[in-house]
Amino acid sequence: MLNWIWLILVLASVLCGAFSGKMEAVTAASLDSAKTAVTLAIGLVGVMAFWLGIMKVAQDAGLLRVLARALKPLMHRLFPGVPAEHPGMSAMIMNLSANMLGLGNAATPFGLKAMIELNKLNKRPGVATDAMCLFAAINTSNVAILPLGVIALRASMDSVAPASILITTFLATLFSTCVAITISKIFVRLPMFAADRHPIDEDIVVDAAAGDDIEIPEEASIDPATTKNKWVLSLILVFCVLMGWATFSHITTAMSQPDANLGDVVRTMLSHWLLPLLIVGFLLYGTAKDVKVYGSLVSGAKEGFDVALKIIPFLVAILVAVGMFRASGAMELLVSALNPLTSLVGFPGEALPMALLRPLSGSGAYGIAAEIMQTNGPDSFVGFLVSTMQGSTETTFYVLALYFGAAGIRYARHALAACLIADAAGILGAFVVCSYFFAG
Repeated sequence: MLNWIWLILVLASVLCGAFSGKMEAVTAASLDSAKTAVTLAIGLVGVMAFWLGIMKVAQDAGLLRVLARALKPLMHRLFPGVPAEHPGMSAMIMNLSANMLGLGNAATPFGLKAMIELNKLNKRPGVATDAMCLFAAINTSNVAILPLGVIALRASMDSVAPASILITTFLATLFSTCVAITISKIFVRLPMFAADRHPIDEDIVVDAAAGDDIEIPEEASIDPATTKNKWVLSLILVFCVLMGWATFSHITTAMSQPDANLGDVVRTMLSHWLLPLLIVGFLLYGTAKDVKVYGSLVSGAKEGFDVALKIIPFLVAILVAVGMFRASGAMELLVSALNPLTSLVGFPGEALPMALLRPLSGSGAYGIAAEIMQTNGPDSFVGFLVSTMQGSTETTFYVLALYFGAAGIRYARHALAACLIADAAGILGAFVVCSYFFAG
């Protein structure tokens, strides 16, 4: 699908440039966009490496397990057909916990293991069960607490407040997840999506041992009685007291200014204070769990360095195509054609390519978001919107193909429809919350 989209963008750019007399601009854009992609990726290396290093500390400290424990009661209600102690339940919880923290690389193995384990409860081989469809929908719309990739991208573009999308992303994904769960529960009851409408495929063979090497990490424990942990807990207490004092002083000073508004002061503080506090919080948590935070961070940073370098080819391909598309005038034509529809709700036409491409390709959408922010600025309303959209939706077709393929599922039933509706809800939620926080 992405192959055809990319090819159509290039062909349309050349044709439009020929008819509009902008071929010189199209040629220049093809070269400049390639340079921009590499420059952007290089700027991303440091930020991505550091944040994946911080998240490695959290992972080694057992934070995934803490989130998993918090999610357990809710998961039992959502998946009544999956036994509480079944490996599939544990793998689903770990997958969703990793996604919440922005640990995409850690989430994927757990997701694959979850689908394989759920398939062991499947009475109709080749046909997705209710639990599989619901898990896929929730995975697509998963609540995001820390969208690392987007924050790193915004930071590399010199955003004044790269973490300002944390709240909007959380609210948008919370809405899309609620929609995903609701629509999945409704679709299960519709005859058109009944499992027995599809034939059992006895030829499908899934390796029962697949995913057995994926271990669920155990949570580290804290023994307050040890001398070391007494010092660590004392350090955390002192830090919290001083930060509370500093916060109170800052709010008091800000509120003493003419026309000060408490809501604006708090939002500004969250935008600028949240990221440093998260860094300190993860490091102190890791220290309390006896994690060698420096070594753990360096280990995770190596992975971040590799990830940043791997996306260069994807950024080059998509930014060149979009740059040519914009330079040829085709983007203006597309926005103008769709403007009567988008203007009804105030949705900016510049963000439409992002909304259309996000379910199809994560790397493609990442490149689109980078190009839009490069053009409009990361701290413009459109920049905030595409940043939130990138963190609020998932590459639906990739996720379904990967997870269902691992379990040998050929009939996805209502999974695709539920996932796409969740994607649409994420885009709508992103627009609504960004309009509230950033418009005007």
